[in-house]
Amino acid sequence: MQDQIKQLKQLQNKVLDTWNLLNVDAMIVDMKKLEEEMQQEGFWNNTDRAKEISQKHEELRKEISTWTKISGEIKEYLEIAESLEKQEDKEMEVLVDEKIEELQKQFDQLEFVLLLSKKYDKNNAIVTFHAGSGGTDAQDWAEMLFRMIIRYVEKKGWKATIIEESKGQEVGIKSATVRIEGRYAFGHLKSEHGTHRLVRISPFDGDKARHTSFAGIEIIPEIDQGGSFEIDAKDLRIDTFMSSGKGGQSVNTTYSAVRIVHIPTNTVVTCQNERSQIQNKETAMKVLQSKLQQLKDEQDAKERNELRGEYKSAEWGNQIRSYVLHPYKMVKDVRSGFETTNPDRILDGNLDEMIEAYLRYLKMIND
Repeated sequence: MQDQIKQLKQLQNKVLDTWNLLNVDAMIVDMKKLEEEMQQEGFWNNTDRAKEISQKHEELRKEISTWTKISGEIKEYLEIAESLEKQEDKEMEVLVDEKIEELQKQFDQLEFVLLLSKKYDKNNAIVTFHAGSGGTDAQDWAEMLFRMIIRYVEKKGWKATIIEESKGQEVGIKSATVRIEGRYAFGHLKSEHGTHRLVRISPFDGDKARHTSFAGIEIIPEIDQGGSFEIDAKDLRIDTFMSSGKGGQSVNTTYSAVRIVHIPTNTVVTCQNERSQIQNKETAMKVLQSKLQQLKDEQDAKERNELRGEYKSAEWGNQIRSYVLHPYKMVKDVRSGFETTNPDRILDGNLDEMIEAYLRYLKMIND
C-alpha cells in the first residue's frame, strides 16, 4: 500500500494548494454572510435582489461542496490505505487504485478553475453581438452565434437577460446585448470575444453558392456600480423612445426604452427589455458603468490585452475562429489551435473544450 499512500498524499497536497489558491475558506465566510442576509425578515420584499443573493449563495455552496467532497474522499481513502499498509489485501489494493484514478480525474477537471484567476473572471458578463460583412447571411450568422452562447449559458445553469435586440430586415439580428449572470461567467466567455467567420452554402442564395460571412462578439465583465469609476450626471445624455422589443402591448406603446450617451467617451448604451423606463435606465447604467470601467482599465496596455484585446471590425482577416460547414466540416480557433470536425456540436453550445484550450493558451503566453 506504500505506493497508494504516496499517491494519495501527493493528491491531498495538490487539493490543499488549490484550496488555498482559490481561498475556499473565504468563500465559506461569504456564503455564511449570504445565509444571514437570506434569513433576515423581509428578504423577499425586493425580489430581484433576493434572487441575485440566492443565486450567489447557491453557486458558492456548489463550489465549496465540490472541493469539500474531494478533500474528504482523499482523506477517507488515505486512512484506509494507511490502516492496510502492513497487510496484503489484493482486493482492497485494486479498490484503492481505482479510487485514486477516479479522484485524479476529478481533480484534473476541477483544476480548470485555476485558469480563471484574472481580475474580473468571477464577474457576470455583458455580451454584445454584431452582424458584420455578409448582408443577410451575416445577420443570420449573428443570430446563430447568439443561440450558441445562450445554449452554453443554459448548460451552465446561468441566467441570460436580453438587454437590447435589433432584428434583421429579413432574418437574424443586426445586434443584440445580453447580460449573463453566473459565477465565472466572464472568465469562461471571454474566449468568445472577437470576429467569428462562417463558410457555408447560403440558404438565401437561389444559386446555392458558397458564402463567407462574419459576425462579432464583444464580451465585457459587469462591474458593480459601487466600483472605482464614478459617472458624473452632467456627462450623460439620456433619451427615451418607444420600445420595439417583445413584452406585450405596454412595452411597445410606451416610451419605456432608454438610450444613455456618455458624452466624453461617446459610449452609447441602450436598454428596452423591461416594461418600466426606470428599470431600463437602471440596467443601462449598469452596462454603462461596466463599459466605462473597462475603458479606464484599458489605459493600461497589459490589462487591455487581457480584457478586450485590440478592436477589429467583423470582416475578412480579423477572425478569431472559423466555422466551415461546406465543402467540409470544421471549427478552428486561430489563437489556441483547437479544432474539431463537429461544428454542429459547437453551435449547440458545447464550448467547454474550446474555452479550456483558449484559457490554457492564455496561460502559456502569459507565463
